[in-house]
Amino acid sequence: MRPTGTPVGLQLARTAKTVSRAFDDALAEAGGSLPLWLVLVSLKQEPRGTQLEIARAMGIEGATLTRHLDGFERAGYVVRRRDAGDRRAVRVELTPAGEEMFLKLRDAAIAFDRRLTGGLSEAELARLRRTLSRLEASVQ
Repeated sequence: MRPTGTPVGLQLARTAKTVSRAFDDALAEAGGSLPLWLVLVSLKQEPRGTQLEIARAMGIEGATLTRHLDGFERAGYVVRRRDAGDRRAVRVELTPAGEEMFLKLRDAAIAFDRRLTGGLSEAELARLRRTLSRLEASVQ
């Protein structure tokens, strides 16, 4: 029996790509990027986080994060310091410019989410969240 309609996995992958590109564009319009947003959010949740903690939270390799942090440090958004208790660990902290950028990107993320979900009722959003959670659980 042939399935009718687009396979759900393909439709979900296409939708995710479209939404991701639109979110990237919204962050870029605010002067940021997805990697910058993820680092700033991570540091707001765990001030003075280590590079390793941030990389794990973002789901990326340490070397990739290092390249991002090099640019963010040059831009003045973060500073890196060796941990006094563990000289192998590098702590990352937000600067005042990083705090300001966080607020700009937070506003852009909130506006994007409102645009994305504006046509859905609270009940539809709740159902969507449950469905996405079930789909995710089914492949883990």
